[in-house]
Amino acid sequence: MHVIAIGGSDAGISAALRARELDPTSRVSVVVADAYPNFSICGIPYYVSGEVGHWRNLAHRTHADLQATGMDLHLDTLATHIDVDGHRLQVRGPDQNLTWLDYDALVVGTGAVPVRPPIAGLDDLGPDDGVHLLHTMGDTFALTASLERRSPRTALIVGAGYVGLEMAEGLTARGIAVTQVEMLPQVLPTVDPELGALVRAELDRHGVDVHTRTTVRRIARGESGGLHVIGEGPDRQPVAWDVDLVLVVVGVRPDTELLVAAGATTGPRGAVNVRPDMATGLAEVWAAGDCVTTAHRLLGTTYLPLGTTAHKQGRVAGENAVGGSATYAGSLGTQVVKVFDLVAARTGLREHEAVAAGFTPVTTQTAPDDHKAYYPGASPITIRVTGDQHTGRLLGAQLVGARSTETAKRVDTYATALFHAMTVDGLAQLDLSYTPPLGSPWDAVQIAAQAWVAEHQPRPTH
Repeated sequence: MHVIAIGGSDAGISAALRARELDPTSRVSVVVADAYPNFSICGIPYYVSGEVGHWRNLAHRTHADLQATGMDLHLDTLATHIDVDGHRLQVRGPDQNLTWLDYDALVVGTGAVPVRPPIAGLDDLGPDDGVHLLHTMGDTFALTASLERRSPRTALIVGAGYVGLEMAEGLTARGIAVTQVEMLPQVLPTVDPELGALVRAELDRHGVDVHTRTTVRRIARGESGGLHVIGEGPDRQPVAWDVDLVLVVVGVRPDTELLVAAGATTGPRGAVNVRPDMATGLAEVWAAGDCVTTAHRLLGTTYLPLGTTAHKQGRVAGENAVGGSATYAGSLGTQVVKVFDLVAARTGLREHEAVAAGFTPVTTQTAPDDHKAYYPGASPITIRVTGDQHTGRLLGAQLVGARSTETAKRVDTYATALFHAMTVDGLAQLDLSYTPPLGSPWDAVQIAAQAWVAEHQPRPTH
């Protein structure tokens, strides 16, 4: 049996590894568009900052590690056409020649590509001019080359989502003065404004010049060899900056051209529709990762490009490609980001999302300490718990705390409770660990849950 996986990132490699694990007799080939299979795209900001010493350290597994599993790697090879009826994949290799590869099962993990906002001059300027998008290892090398060649003192980042915030920290760590421009009213718009304000304060504290409700309209070469950026601020007033470097990171869109041309259908955000077993509806073709729709345990079908999701979906697709019957259990959108010394995390639904899903959500905000106050170093975690007013079901949680507060792991407690459809009160009854330097008899996640119950489901009186 010959399984081909397209894509060298999370979904494609996970599928290939799972197929080899379950059926060591199968032949597994991976078609990778560049020369960097199984590299952590999520780690790019930390290589740019200098915290990751060498780009090769971003590899989850080396080329040799992957080959040792028995898979065949076709690097610098672009998949150009799927012949579904003929069970063939057309590829363009490093020599630019087109050839066909026969398969018994195909897993497509083409991922996503960066969104290019409608900024005048963006299509005319590139890395040689100091204008960068950031998504691939190639983009990374172009950016680091630009940093070394231009030695920029100032940079402007378009976008204040996860990657934009990580890059603001990374460039600041290199001694670059950063201006951050976000068209929405807050930075980190995936959390509620009350928590987004805490993240903005952290950016301000580290010298990042933040502009929200502001849109970049044009990028042009400056008179002194730098870049002149023209924007529109709140109330449509004109704003402008002269900087040495521009980084555009405003999100991604699914890369679906290959599958759509083969006859696949699309859903939210143009992502390819897949069933719970990651089947596309095309014979013997599965797909996974950022190019496909996501089954959300509370929302239904949506689009949620996350590395954790891609790994899980790829594993399901790889298992089924060799005859298995696995299904993807669904996402909760659990995410976390470090911004300087602060950590922001969320899982499940915010109120407006819960309303759209048919719930009656109410939210309580508290700020319990991460451990007993008498032990030195206690720090508050701002927690917003959302639950259904009528049923008490937990619907979501958002947390912001200092890096020392284990916020990233505490959000996982909420995610586990959400996965099992627990009530907020049920969460408060969990048997969690305790020692004064690390927690309290009632953990911070439980104190926040108790506050929600007290506010929205008061105990009956007799």
